[in-house]
Amino acid sequence: MQETVNVTERTCDWSKTNWRKAHRIVRKLRQRIFKATQERRWKAVRNLQRLLMKSWSNILIAVRKCTQINKGKNTPGIDKLTVKTPEARGILADILRKYIPWKPLPTKRVYIPKANGKKRPLGIPTIIDRCLQAIVSNALEPCWEAQFERTNYGFRPGRSTHDAISAIYNAVCPNTKKKWVVDADIKGCFDNINHEHLLSKIGNFPARKLISQWLKAGYMEKGAFYDSQTGTPQGGVISPLLANIALHGMETALGVKYKSNGRSIGTRIVVRYADDFVIMCESHEDGISAKVEIANWLSQIGLELSEEKTKIVHITQGFNFLGFNVRQYKDTSAKTGYKLLIKPSKEAIKDIKSKLRQIWLKYKGLEVGAVIYKLNPIIRGWANYYRTVVSSEIFGDLDNWMFRREKRWIKGSHPSKSTGWGNRKYFGRFNLERKDKWTFGDKKSGSHLLKFSWFDIKRHYVVPGRYSPDNPEPEVQAFWNKRQKATPKSANKSEMVLAKKQDFVCPVCGESIFNGEELHKHHIIPKSNGGKDTYSNLMLVHLYCHQHIHATAQ
Repeated sequence: MQETVNVTERTCDWSKTNWRKAHRIVRKLRQRIFKATQERRWKAVRNLQRLLMKSWSNILIAVRKCTQINKGKNTPGIDKLTVKTPEARGILADILRKYIPWKPLPTKRVYIPKANGKKRPLGIPTIIDRCLQAIVSNALEPCWEAQFERTNYGFRPGRSTHDAISAIYNAVCPNTKKKWVVDADIKGCFDNINHEHLLSKIGNFPARKLISQWLKAGYMEKGAFYDSQTGTPQGGVISPLLANIALHGMETALGVKYKSNGRSIGTRIVVRYADDFVIMCESHEDGISAKVEIANWLSQIGLELSEEKTKIVHITQGFNFLGFNVRQYKDTSAKTGYKLLIKPSKEAIKDIKSKLRQIWLKYKGLEVGAVIYKLNPIIRGWANYYRTVVSSEIFGDLDNWMFRREKRWIKGSHPSKSTGWGNRKYFGRFNLERKDKWTFGDKKSGSHLLKFSWFDIKRHYVVPGRYSPDNPEPEVQAFWNKRQKATPKSANKSEMVLAKKQDFVCPVCGESIFNGEELHKHHIIPKSNGGKDTYSNLMLVHLYCHQHIHATAQ
């Protein structure tokens, strides 16, 4: 490792990186791998994968992803190393560019709380291992994107939980025959995947040996080393892709069938998001058979179903999936006598109330601006997540609940003041677009609390068939370009105005403005030179693209 650290030749000036060019090179290589896989030109696939793993652009994007974008960028591995400055990122990129044999280090075991009160184990790799995993993942993913089943929606580019929910809606709407649902749960999926089975699926991928070493690197906990004979450690950059590869083939195992146009013609449909999946069947008996068949198939991967959590239910009973409740209700006005409604689950509503309540209590007596600043992103995120389903009534109920919390906060913060005084100080028509004089806000700054009901319901449409952003066909690329503009975004009004003005593209890197990175508003004419806060003088850019602009201007 000493030889690795003492890199004497510095070639990377991080602040002058041409991100638009880097993304274009990686995107084109990924598309070539996808196309070669479709055409089953395996020799070309392997050569292109080697080329991409050696690509300088891929190395730069991997370093940016692991040290600037990912949530765990400031969490060190067992080497206690983090990379936080442009100079350090340039050094790391130079290290990765030089081919030096590398043996993966064990991951650092940490635990994060789960919704059910238990804790989920995570394995945090070192920063170099994370970057290497990002480099390898970029070469491995497009090959599998060309092979993955159409109803696999978890941790795939361009796909989301909303696609999975839309697919379920299409599968069990009242005019279909599929009325029975196997609501399945895999016991400890990420911890128990069989390594040999997974590696056999990966085949002769150029970095197969390195992936094997990551799987068997083990982990450190409280100073002790523990071996890892099974599983893909949650926390690694490549782990979600490896889990998807391991679970690939579920449709085939269940006998799911489609027409050439992608329409289902079989008696079963399966929808999977990572290790969560549901099987829709036409009868209870077939549901029992499907459960047995999938249990046998999972056993080959080293996995098993949780008998306590896996159940077979009729669609009129309903089931929860990814925070949503899916259920058919009786409706005499409908031709079928039923209507399918998808709503936020009771557990999701309970969780958001608990989260908001804790903030109200924690910020009692503090400045109202601090409360609004803390609550608004949570409200916006939750409302955007659930605005694609039947949520209007629930949004209204949450607003009423929030109004009571606002009144409690005012009384708790100003116990000696009257109710009328509190109403005059904190309520008003802050949002001029709405005739609502009971909006909670700060009359000094004009900042105000969002309401759930301000988020209009917008339907989400499922990704067609096997469409992937890596597919270079013009029709598919046109779909993705249109989709990034139509999908509801977790952005405020001014950000949406600027995004539309820029055709939803970051002017610096050329990528989608809503790719998950933090956003900043850049003044074209600096305020120090008389520039104003007007739409004509602003452009919306990613946080690190904004830093790049100022670094190159110096």
